[in-house]
Amino acid sequence: MIKVAMTSVFVEDVARAHAFYTDVLGFETRLHMDLGDGTLFVTVGAPQGAQPDLQLLLEPGQGPIADPYRRALYEAGIPCIVFSVEDLPAEYERLRGLGVRFTHAPREQGPVLAAVFDDTVGNLVQLIQP
Repeated sequence: MIKVAMTSVFVEDVARAHAFYTDVLGFETRLHMDLGDGTLFVTVGAPQGAQPDLQLLLEPGQGPIADPYRRALYEAGIPCIVFSVEDLPAEYERLRGLGVRFTHAPREQGPVLAAVFDDTVGNLVQLIQP
């Protein structure tokens, strides 16, 4: 069986993204390597036991492919990634209390309750509750 091991999100600044995804969203650092020349290889994942094999790579978002792609998604209002939560209204309030800017509050979208926020490093992220 094939499983997702890692996926990436292009970000404007890897260090700022790492701080946001860990300190605000609550992910844990899985890998943090300095590759030289100020280049970081950073992955994060859900806290202990939730999804031990799945990592999110915070990918540098500069360059002729990544930057236009990331900007086009953002300007079109399309989230670059979707995370699930058990209690979206509670998570929405927790994140708003930490200063996270939502582009839309929780609302029903088909079979899920969904909200979208700005991750401060060039992306929109969607939270869903089945």
